[in-house]
Amino acid sequence: MQTEIPDILLAAWEAYGDWRKLLSIDEISATVSTNRVYRLVLSDKKELIAKVSSYGAFVHFRQDHERINQWAALLRHSRYRKFLAGVVERDGKIFVFKQGHRWVVFYHKVDFYDFLPRQLSMPEVASFGREMALFHRASRWAGQQLTPTSKTVGADIADLYDALDDADWRRMRGISPEEERLLANHCDLFLESCDSFGFHQWPKLPILLDWNTGNFSVGYEDEGFKLFSRWDYDWFRIEPRMFDFYFASRVVRGSGDQTVFSYTTGPLLEDRFFAFLEAYHAVLPLTESEILFMAEAYRFFVLNYVIHSGEHFFRPAIWQRLSREAISEYLPSIASLDLRPLVDRLLA
Repeated sequence: MQTEIPDILLAAWEAYGDWRKLLSIDEISATVSTNRVYRLVLSDKKELIAKVSSYGAFVHFRQDHERINQWAALLRHSRYRKFLAGVVERDGKIFVFKQGHRWVVFYHKVDFYDFLPRQLSMPEVASFGREMALFHRASRWAGQQLTPTSKTVGADIADLYDALDDADWRRMRGISPEEERLLANHCDLFLESCDSFGFHQWPKLPILLDWNTGNFSVGYEDEGFKLFSRWDYDWFRIEPRMFDFYFASRVVRGSGDQTVFSYTTGPLLEDRFFAFLEAYHAVLPLTESEILFMAEAYRFFVLNYVIHSGEHFFRPAIWQRLSREAISEYLPSIASLDLRPLVDRLLA
């Protein structure tokens, strides 16, 4: 559906200074997200993708996109040299436009091939495990070359601590004193677990966190596939690989992709996720500590992306439901999340 061109996109395109005219746009935003995403049609018939965002700090947004282009460049000699959609540059630097508390970035439009079905077959589950391991292996080398960013899991948890001390922030979200204590306790548990697992000694690599069947495409080969293209970077960060695994479990779960979704721990316990891990482990072996840390990666996801920042990622009705479920269901369920059987089966 053709859309009227928002003023911020007109201003961003003028600031970019391209000779081509911006003829029209189509909005292609996800129905659950607060970001606005558009396909731009230019006067030479070429297309770009534009994202308008207001989440977080502008400096983090700019740093993320600088690192994404560095990452893509470092993958140029690997099989994933064309996998990541490039960020548009000007004068050798990424172009990001800021207007008030909103910012715009342009992406080169990537081709897509096949999309995974709502429910994966078992050969597809194994393919996804192998592909994720190969992609992590290529990205782990790239991660050693990337410039660090100021966004870390410790900093994000510290921000949530600060927010919990703000009475206005708690009141606007309906967080009771008891719930405040529960959330603070989960922050403590996460940081303590990072120390006990040796988290800070693990290699860091660029990760995308949000893997779902609508933001990447694949190329099928016989019963399996290879990753082909990826264009969504909302939850990009540079951290150990285990933060990618919860969403991988959601891709391979037996119930498949869901229109109305929740973030329960169930997918981590399915045999289908074990099959994914088995295929991954055959390529890039996992340690006992890494497997057990998946519970903490899940805890961090709920604390940061649902409780602390969910209002910036999800439409209001979805965010309100998810934040209530996070407090009443997701976080309490971690106490009974036993990943030891995965360790025993995988490392036997």
